[in-house]
Amino acid sequence: MLQPIDLPTHALTLHSAAQSRALEAAALAGQPKGALMERAGLALARLILALPRRGQGPVLFACGPGNNGGDGLVAARLLHQHGLAVRVQLIEARNGSSQASDARDALQAAQAAGVSIHAGWQTPAGSSLAVDALLGLGLQRAPGGALGEAIRALNAQQMCEVLAVDLPSGLLADTGMPAEGDTHSPALAVKAQHCLSLLTLKPGLFTGQGRAFCGRIWLDRLGTDGISSSDTATARLLGHDSLSPWRGEPAGARHLQHKGSQGDVLVIGGATGMRGAARLAARAALAAGAGRVYAWLLDSSADSDIDPQRPELMRWAASENPADVGAWRARTVVCGCGGGEAVAAHLATVLKQAERLVLDADGLNAVARTPELGAQLQARAARGQATVLTPHPLEAARLLACSVAELQSDRLHAAQALADRWHCTVLLKGSGSVIASPSGAAGGAAPPAINSSGNAALATAGTGDVLAGWLGGLWAQKPDLPAQTVASAACFWHGLAAEQYSGGPLRAADLVERMHALHRG
Repeated sequence: MLQPIDLPTHALTLHSAAQSRALEAAALAGQPKGALMERAGLALARLILALPRRGQGPVLFACGPGNNGGDGLVAARLLHQHGLAVRVQLIEARNGSSQASDARDALQAAQAAGVSIHAGWQTPAGSSLAVDALLGLGLQRAPGGALGEAIRALNAQQMCEVLAVDLPSGLLADTGMPAEGDTHSPALAVKAQHCLSLLTLKPGLFTGQGRAFCGRIWLDRLGTDGISSSDTATARLLGHDSLSPWRGEPAGARHLQHKGSQGDVLVIGGATGMRGAARLAARAALAAGAGRVYAWLLDSSADSDIDPQRPELMRWAASENPADVGAWRARTVVCGCGGGEAVAAHLATVLKQAERLVLDADGLNAVARTPELGAQLQARAARGQATVLTPHPLEAARLLACSVAELQSDRLHAAQALADRWHCTVLLKGSGSVIASPSGAAGGAAPPAINSSGNAALATAGTGDVLAGWLGGLWAQKPDLPAQTVASAACFWHGLAAEQYSGGPLRAADLVERMHALHRG
């Protein structure tokens, strides 16, 4: 059944290219030859009929030599028989390899039905929709030759939108990055406005550069729902159900709550010139529902009021004696927002004493450059202390001692490597934020999660501080939940506020209020 993948109600499983090929092989077993391709072509034809097309011109199919091209040929034949004008451009591989068996049968059936089929790439005028059916899951390197030329031509044309079959040609299913090439075949991928994923959803559709290349994503499992298993999933795509621990409580239970039962948050940060970061984190923790929020501003010249616009926020009374850990150890601590160089002097105590810690921004930078702090961070898990790291790509690259380009080339792998190295749950921010927990976690680690919400409206100063504070506020209310569960909820909630915003860049202080409004569901 065809379904759009926007903000799913429930988490969805994501499968790697290898897992998807294995599931495809299982689906093919025992079926008549070509039956699965026929269903794929039918799903594609139905989506084409449902999508808006530009003008009355033919639907242009760019079909490669493999099964991806075969799916396109089946759809072209079905639409032709339905009375819709279609045109197929048949593109051969650079090495001249022959067509796959099912794809060859699909070509013969399309020819017999009278479909207009042309060898090589030509750019016809007036197409109403272009279909990228060039390459599928088997891609290992950047496409060259005629296939590369066809991709460049699809990207250059402006007459109509592009629908990619399974994934945009040239994009790696596991990473969401264009496949690496060389001077003769540089990295490139089709930039589509729609993508129909078949059988499975792939991680690369939702992270890396996937969302920019895929446009709106659709899924058809081709009647194989019983074959796909969450036990074999590479990752999960977050949905609205990630918020259920905070939104699903019965009304009667809420009558018993008071500020003491909702948990305390302590925000540590706000060095000279950066008090706003700590204030945003504290505001977010309060708006998330924490019962009491304290702030320790590291700027020694800070005003007596933590935030005049939010008098509910309290100054931490023990700030003059950081060694007095008894006053704050049981609180959920959010450390590093606007911390500057000053936060490093207090981080050893925080790492040793905080039972639940959200480490962000300058707290992460201090760990990356100070081996002693890194060792203390790694030791927290053995003491039963829970930690969530919330790096953006540059901070994450520092923690892994690699370049940002290396880290972004495989964000799922990078998030898992961070979690395993530092023995923490990691929320790697960016397009398709990734949440991962250590592989050896007690009871078995949940698969990494990729966030489905959010957009470029969040690309403004302070939104990361809001996320860290919101995470702390949620965690204070549900301290017994796994760190990955809390981080996933905070990330989805954060992005959801941007999904419903269309006014340009979303300022961080306004983001807090939009997130607070989502408590109403």
